[in-house]
Amino acid sequence: MIEVDVEAKLGDFALAAKFVAPSAGITALFGRSGAGKTSIVNALAGLLTPARGRVAVRDEVLFDSERRINLPPNQRRLGYIFQEGRLFPHYSVKGNLLYGAKRTDAGAFDRIVALLGLGDLLRRRPGDLSGGEKQRVAIGRAILAEPRLLLMDEPLAALDAARKEEILPFIAALRGALDIPVVYVSHAMDEVIRLADTLVLVDGGKIAATGTVEALTSRIDLRPLTGRFEAGAVIRTVLRGHDKVYGLSELAFPGGRLRVPHIDLPLGTPLRLRIHARDVVLASAAPNGLSIRNAFAGRVIEISPDNGPLVDLRLDIGTPAEPVMLWARITQRALADLRLAVGSPVHALVKTVALERPSPGGGRGVSEAHEAY
Repeated sequence: MIEVDVEAKLGDFALAAKFVAPSAGITALFGRSGAGKTSIVNALAGLLTPARGRVAVRDEVLFDSERRINLPPNQRRLGYIFQEGRLFPHYSVKGNLLYGAKRTDAGAFDRIVALLGLGDLLRRRPGDLSGGEKQRVAIGRAILAEPRLLLMDEPLAALDAARKEEILPFIAALRGALDIPVVYVSHAMDEVIRLADTLVLVDGGKIAATGTVEALTSRIDLRPLTGRFEAGAVIRTVLRGHDKVYGLSELAFPGGRLRVPHIDLPLGTPLRLRIHARDVVLASAAPNGLSIRNAFAGRVIEISPDNGPLVDLRLDIGTPAEPVMLWARITQRALADLRLAVGSPVHALVKTVALERPSPGGGRGVSEAHEAY
């Protein structure tokens, strides 16, 4: 496990963060700028000494104030990827990759080069690389040092949209290819949904919640932290069919199937789907004569206590054995007209065109996953 329980005073800012996350896959620290995410990562790395607490990775204690343990950064065996690649400008890509490598294992080197798509860049210098290429080299250099944990502090923040799309698949690929846990810092929910297995919500120096991405993004009470406008549920599905005539694909989940624009992937591929609350329409009866292809019977399990014109509802559209959460945002007038209350049966409708083509992403316990949102 990754164990963090630290307290520190940084000027007027008080950090009191405590969470436990699996030492496998990608754990995302998510929160607004200034929430304390980087301070937590620096406490893990040994760049910040807490006033009190304990930090451990896979049973190796890195910091323990009571036992007076405080390993220096160079003894913690952690890889740190910053917003900028911080490569050595006078070294080639190959030289940067080999710098600090624990061993000269040609097989391991070739594997990382292939994993990160660096084969054509080895002879080039950092000044000749794009931002995304520099970050891939920085990740490769950190991995070749054989860290027990990889820390990534907003590694895409300095990149434009195109470069982000370039590097995201490579970060996602780390999960299945390497036995190195990753702590990923971000204030962009789309990155978190595409990459993370475990989500840690950071707010005001404290941990507001820890859990799976699906569980936390579906909680209405956490919407101030997960993003009100971008609010929506994350559903795990499996690609089960293709409709070549109409250019559609079918994604199965417990309780139903979703039709989405065609996905050029093999049947059986696990996919992570995000459905925005604003794209869900509710009906009190099974719909007929509509163009919307995705309609699911379910029930209302929670209604937000809002007093404004809009209201959020959490729905279960799965099975009794496997609940599947969906989030809908409607007007107070619609809520009253439909006479919806907690426990009410309801039909949820999602337009196929609201579900864009999948993009590379991640998922807990699957070898390959993508996200459509």
